[in-house]
Parts: sequence; C-alpha cells; structure tokens
Amino acid sequence: MPSAIAHAAPALALIPLFERPGTPKRLWVLGVVCAAAPDLDVLAFRFGVPYEHVLGHRGLSHSIPFAAALAALVCLIAFPRPAPGFSRALAWTYLFLATASHGLLDCLTNGGLGVALLSPFDAHRFFFAFRPIEVSPLSVGEFLSERGIAILLSELVWVWLPCAILASLLVGWRSWRRS
Repeated sequence: MPSAIAHAAPALALIPLFERPGTPKRLWVLGVVCAAAPDLDVLAFRFGVPYEHVLGHRGLSHSIPFAAALAALVCLIAFPRPAPGFSRALAWTYLFLATASHGLLDCLTNGGLGVALLSPFDAHRFFFAFRPIEVSPLSVGEFLSERGIAILLSELVWVWLPCAILASLLVGWRSWRRS
C-alpha cells in the first residue's frame, strides 16, 4: 500500500473537477479522510482476522462497492439536507472517487496479496501489470527508516507527481471552459 499520506493525493487532485461556489470546504477534508479510510482494516489483525480474509487487509474496505457505500454514508451524515448551490450527487461522486482511488493505488504497489476490488461480489484480489509503487510497511517504526525514505521517493514520483499533473490539467480545463 502507499502510505496514508500518499492516499490523500488523488482526493486533493480531484478538487478542481468538483469545486463549485457554495461547496462546503469540509467536503475536501472528508475526501482526504475517505481516501485513507480503507486502511483502517489493518485493525482486523488485532482481532485475528487473516490478511487474505474478506475483512482482512486490502479486502472489502478496499473495494469499489465499499467506496460507493462509504461515499453515500458520509454524504448522508455530513450533508443531511440539500443546500443552495451544492449538489449532494457531485459530493457523492467526489467522495466515491476519492475512496475508490485507495484500492486502485494499492493495485500499483509491488507487495501484498492484491486488492479485492469487487468484494463482496468476487473475492479475487487484483494487481495491475505495472506496479511501480514501493509497498509501505504497516508500522510507523518501519516507515521511519532508510526504507521509508525510498518509499516516500517512490510515492513522490508515482503518486504525487501524476496527481499534481492531473490537478494542473483540471485547473487549466476549468479555466478554458470558463473563457
């Protein structure tokens, strides 16, 4: 998995696509939280749930159906009533993409057992053929090492740079559409 910090990058990169007058700023914070949330499944290890189990690491919580459900739940809780100039459908779409980006990024890593992108409908775990992102350790102690520096550099090249390019393109596209 990329680090929790790197999982924020796609959520931040998508802001220019969804930003509208009247959009509450907390939506962007919720997007970053949703993008990192699937890794809370590591807590299952403490309860004896094995990695390869549907509730294990990179299981159900990393799936596309989970992303849709989490986005809906967050929208209902954070935005219970429609507001003028604010689209809950756009908010759901943003939160869905932010959450779904987590599993897709994990499919680009060079370690682990794969990602159950279609869980609970299919337990198969996927990786992409191209896997350039160094897998991040699950413990903070391991992350604060020479290997941690290598992981951050890998994420800079394979996560943050593409997300910065995407955000720049989206800002340019929005400017072009306005003119």
